[in-house]
Amino acid sequence: MRSVVRLWVVSVVVVLLSACASNTQEQVLPEQTYYENARSAMNSGNFNEAETNLDALETYYPFGRYAEQAQLDLIFARYQNLDLEGARAAADRFLRLNPQSEHGDYALFMRGLASYNLDIGLAARYFPIEANARAPGEQLQAFRDFSELLNRYPDSLYAADARQRMIAVRNRMAELELHAARYYITREAYIAANNRARYVVENYPSSPVVEEAIIILAETFRFLDIKKGSQDAITLLRTNFPDSIAFNQNGEFEPDILRKENRSLTSVITFGLMGDE
Repeated sequence: MRSVVRLWVVSVVVVLLSACASNTQEQVLPEQTYYENARSAMNSGNFNEAETNLDALETYYPFGRYAEQAQLDLIFARYQNLDLEGARAAADRFLRLNPQSEHGDYALFMRGLASYNLDIGLAARYFPIEANARAPGEQLQAFRDFSELLNRYPDSLYAADARQRMIAVRNRMAELELHAARYYITREAYIAANNRARYVVENYPSSPVVEEAIIILAETFRFLDIKKGSQDAITLLRTNFPDSIAFNQNGEFEPDILRKENRSLTSVITFGLMGDE
């Protein structure tokens, strides 16, 4: 009797599984239907619905007539859904599967765009977060993506935009370094501030913050009693920014960035963390 019951249960399970498989098979739509549904959803701004249809299109028709375009659309749909990691992964997949595609520039651009915005996150869309105070995060990856785009597709429609974003990334990185320099000044860590300012001058000479970086460089050198370094920085400032606010009416270098304090050498060497003895 027990064997009969067990056989009956197994038979029911097999029937149910077969029915489920049959139902699943019946739910698969034609390739064109998935594609048209996705395009219609994208045109109406319903990117969740678009992504659902594009995912199904890739699942059931990975080598179909719409495969390449569906992969490109999926990048855009995920980006519009603020799924930046997903958009970047979709771009990576497209570039891997279609290395010779004429649309490779678009995939590279969107991958860079996703990285460009990845460190901002949703919180920054609703709360005031100073962009230049954030960690660099994916900025360097975005820079590399845009650089690859310009190298491989110099005449791309996206080249000009990519170039401007590369400049923005450089400026953002320069501002980040200067933000750190300002912080070290508040901590009276003038050697560290000098190092950050010098990094800006040497690596981001065309950034908008380079003038302030040179001023910090000159004054921290002067505070540390490194006369030649200070004089060289002042000369650099005078050559490139003759009307700088660091010069008084007589043309003399007279900034007021550092707090004038008498501090011991120990405090300077330890970046101000130990204080004076």
